[in-house]
Amino acid sequence: MITLPPHLEVHDDRFRALTHPISQLERIAQGFTWTEGPVWFGDRDVLLFSDIPSRRIMQWSETTGVSLYRAESGFNNGNTRDRQGRLIGCRHGARDVVRTEYDGSITVLADQFEGKRLNSPNDVVVSSDGVIWFTDPTYGIISDFEGYRATPVQPTQNVYRLSPEGALTIAVSDFTQPNGLCFSPDETILYIAESGSSHDDSVASVIRQFKVEGGVLIDEGVFATIDQGLPDGMRCDAAGNLWSSAADGVHCFAPDGTLLGKILVPEIVSNLCFGGPDGRRMFITGTTSVYRVFVDTEGAESWTRGRMSRC
Repeated sequence: MITLPPHLEVHDDRFRALTHPISQLERIAQGFTWTEGPVWFGDRDVLLFSDIPSRRIMQWSETTGVSLYRAESGFNNGNTRDRQGRLIGCRHGARDVVRTEYDGSITVLADQFEGKRLNSPNDVVVSSDGVIWFTDPTYGIISDFEGYRATPVQPTQNVYRLSPEGALTIAVSDFTQPNGLCFSPDETILYIAESGSSHDDSVASVIRQFKVEGGVLIDEGVFATIDQGLPDGMRCDAAGNLWSSAADGVHCFAPDGTLLGKILVPEIVSNLCFGGPDGRRMFITGTTSVYRVFVDTEGAESWTRGRMSRC
C-alpha cells in the first residue's frame, strides 16, 4: 500500500480515497494573530479570511499573494456568501451579523434579539432558501482580545435563524458555547460544534447534529467527538463527509460519524473551506497562518471553474 505523507493520518481506509499520496501541506500566508473565517470567492479566484485581533479581513490569491481586503473589520470572525454572492460576516466588536453589498457598503442584518444585544456572533451559513443561520457564543465579550469585554445580556448562548424577511428566532438554546456550523449536502442535517470545553472542562468537545424540518431543528444527538482540543469551524464535502477543525489539524468524519482520518497541521486549527480552481483545495486557518492542501473531493457548496464558488 502506498505510504501517505506525514501530514495525513489514516483511521479508516476510506480516507485514502479522499487524499493523495504526493499532496503537500503548504503554508501560503503567515504572520497573523488569530486567523478565522476562510471563504473562497471563485468568481475572483481569491480567498478571504479574518485576522480577528488585528481587526482586518485579508485576501489571498495565487497570482498576487496576500493583501488587505478590509481594515477596521470590527473584529470580524466567521464568513460565508449568500445566494447572491455577497459576503456575510459576524463581527464581535459591534456584536452583529452584516452583509457587504455589491458597492462595498455594509448592511447590518441582526444585532439584537428581543431588544437585547447579541453576545458576539461567531460563525454563519446560508441555506438555499436564503435563511441565515448563525451561532452566538460569548468569545467576543469575555476579553478585549477578540472584541470588547462586556457582560452578556442574553440568558443563553444561542443558535439563531434569520429569515429572508428579517425575522430572527432562536433555533437552539442549550449549548454552552455554540461555534461552527455546517449543512449536509442536501440540507437535511445541520451540524453544530460545541466548544464549551474552552472554559469548562466538564463540557464534551462534540459536534451535534440536528434534523431540519420546515425551518425547525430537531436534536439528533452527538454526531462525533473531537479527541484533540475542541471543534470550531467545519465544512461538508460533496459526498457528505464532515471536515472539522481541531487542536491537531482537520478531522474527517464519514456521514455515519466514523473518524476517517486527519490532516495534521502544526498550529491549532480554527476553520477551513474548500476552493481553488477545481474546488479540490482545502484552505485551513491555523492560528497565525493559512494553509492549503489538495483533497480528492469537492466542497458541498462549491461551484468551480469560472462560476461563483461558496464555501
